[in-house]
Amino acid sequence: MPFAVMALAAVAAMLAAPRLHHASPQHPWYLLGAAGAAFLVGALLRPWSVERTGWQALLGDAFTVPGYLLMALSLVGLLVARGSLQRHAIIDGLIVCVGAALATTLLLALPAASIDGRPPVVSVLAGLYPLFDVVLVLLLVSLAFTTTGRRPAYVLLLSGILLLLAGDLVYAIIGAAGHLTGGRIIDVPFLLSCTAIGAAALHPSVADLTRATAVPVQTWSVRRLLVIVPAMLVPFALIPLVAHEGGAERLVLAGGGVAMVALLVGRAVAAVRDYAAAQLKSEHQATHDPLTGLPNRLMLAREISRLLSTVPPPPSTSGAARAVGEPAVWVLFLDLDGFKLVNDSWGHEAGDHLLVEVARRLRDTVPEPAMVARVGGDEFVVARLGTRDETVTLVERIMERLSAPVQVISAEVVITPSIGVVGTTAGMAPVPAVAAVTAEALMRDADTAMYRAKSDGRGRWTEFDASMHERVRERVEIELALRQSLATGQLRLAFQPIVELTSGELVGAEALIRWSDPVRGPISPAVFIPIAEDSGLIAAIGRWVLDETLRQVAAWRAEDLVGPDFWVSVNVSPRQLRDPTLPGKVSEALERWEVPHTSVVLEITESVMIDASTVTDQVLFDLRRLGVKMVVDDFGTGFSALGYLRRHPVTGVKIDRSFVDGLGTDAEDEEIVRAVVAMSTALKLTVVAEGVETPTQQDVLSTLGVTVGQGHLWSAPVSAEEFTERWLALAVLPEKTTQDAAGSS
Repeated sequence: MPFAVMALAAVAAMLAAPRLHHASPQHPWYLLGAAGAAFLVGALLRPWSVERTGWQALLGDAFTVPGYLLMALSLVGLLVARGSLQRHAIIDGLIVCVGAALATTLLLALPAASIDGRPPVVSVLAGLYPLFDVVLVLLLVSLAFTTTGRRPAYVLLLSGILLLLAGDLVYAIIGAAGHLTGGRIIDVPFLLSCTAIGAAALHPSVADLTRATAVPVQTWSVRRLLVIVPAMLVPFALIPLVAHEGGAERLVLAGGGVAMVALLVGRAVAAVRDYAAAQLKSEHQATHDPLTGLPNRLMLAREISRLLSTVPPPPSTSGAARAVGEPAVWVLFLDLDGFKLVNDSWGHEAGDHLLVEVARRLRDTVPEPAMVARVGGDEFVVARLGTRDETVTLVERIMERLSAPVQVISAEVVITPSIGVVGTTAGMAPVPAVAAVTAEALMRDADTAMYRAKSDGRGRWTEFDASMHERVRERVEIELALRQSLATGQLRLAFQPIVELTSGELVGAEALIRWSDPVRGPISPAVFIPIAEDSGLIAAIGRWVLDETLRQVAAWRAEDLVGPDFWVSVNVSPRQLRDPTLPGKVSEALERWEVPHTSVVLEITESVMIDASTVTDQVLFDLRRLGVKMVVDDFGTGFSALGYLRRHPVTGVKIDRSFVDGLGTDAEDEEIVRAVVAMSTALKLTVVAEGVETPTQQDVLSTLGVTVGQGHLWSAPVSAEEFTERWLALAVLPEKTTQDAAGSS
């Protein structure tokens, strides 16, 4: 009776476990519950069936044996859910099962079957039940090889099956002695087994039996050998036992030995195949991009080197190039314009989807045997052998194919490529002789050409020109010198006054960075700022400019040289605005120098609003929340749309100097300025005109409603010391004059 009660409780727990603890998949637990129910029915029928003859004697086994099968299927389901059914593991399990089968058959099943007075099938089954348990234990132990931790549910389940094995083993031993039932004490393991399995189903960690992370296990690990070696020794240990027995025992031992040898051979073959597959997989991973499946830089370099070895040497004349119509090695370096915007706007999953689609289109567009490779985040390379005309046709076809819209998440985006092209033949300009060309050199030159194409505008391609080497070298040297100058304090700030147009009163200044290299002399910001942007130096330079500006403003305020309404504008790069920590850094600098937030104006470009990401938008709003004002610099030169101004927290615009130049002589420029003023007034934005150089421009701007301006009419950017002496010492600026119009802003 206690056994029946516990068995029913265990069955109920197994059926309730999937929903109770959200185990997934659920069918292994339903199979385990069905197995428990079959065991219960078989156990209840066994005392009655052992007293019967014929088919009735097998009625208890008719439920018990399917119970073992259902439990085995349940454990297999757990293994499948974990992805743990591996070929070598299955063979290892079969080797152990053959050894266990030989032992149970020769030591328990055959002796039980030789007892007279009862059906041989009943005796054989009594001896084979321990083998069934061994199979279950092996399946459960396989689960142990897939996790680094032993959760309580696993320990309880393993304990339950081991107790089941102990009980069946006891019954097999007494069965070999001629008994099919024993006392109540023999049923204790079964009672404890039901308790442990039911507790395993009820424990919350039961869901981990399918969710645990698999860990790598060596093909012939020590733990596996501790199980396999004893099983392989079983045939040798049983040889003395069958030496004096009949043909049946020897036949069983021989059959088991043959099966074990076959399994060992299969295991060896499987190990070799697995090793070869692992080697191939390792080589593929080492030479291919995991996302797109395309060859990576390593494999690309090998292919380019192979192609170079197939090209005949060029003419012996130094620097001579191969004829345009002859086959040559061509390398196309592609970079996706706007890819970062997709990543920032829709997430990395969308970016990955886009890269996979680009890879697919390239494979479909580039004819074999040319190689398509992915060498970076959004960088792809095509290597081929052919003529220049064929290559140009291919480039144009790639441009057309990649420019087609791509569906990403819930939006359709258009991504254009910038492509650099280089070949070992004469093109738009001669390149070095093929003998001096290497795979790395070709990829480097194609990369250089790609950056040139990108600088010329999006969606373009450019063929490498030997003169680009000089520009690249100069660019690298400037970057190194800029790093040195930043570290040694060679950078300086210049300040250009911003005035009220009608009164000439000083209202603010713009802080502009200046650099004079000890070797090259003064270098224009138009030259070194783009280099700082590309190299990542702009963030450090931006921090220095802001800190130095605030230090100077704090000094002027401490000497009462500026009023509370005086402000200084500072340029902020798009890269800085992609840094989510920028608002905190600005706030920290303002507090450190004790400068009011209203004394700082940050100048941003129109491109920041057009290509704004989620991060950039948040940074802009956080900066505005600090009380810092923001104006759009060079307004009117880009996509000056009302929608961009309404969506972003800007407080003003600066009319670009190109529109100010024509005031008084060009009616179209005047209309543009009038429209900007009207739009800004409607949005309650301030308007600053830059590049004011003549009194006529000043008068027209005042007439159009512009109140504030800056330019050479009043002063070129000057040092902080000169700015202090010439402007801050005066309450009102001198009469408008052009005598200070020298220099450049």
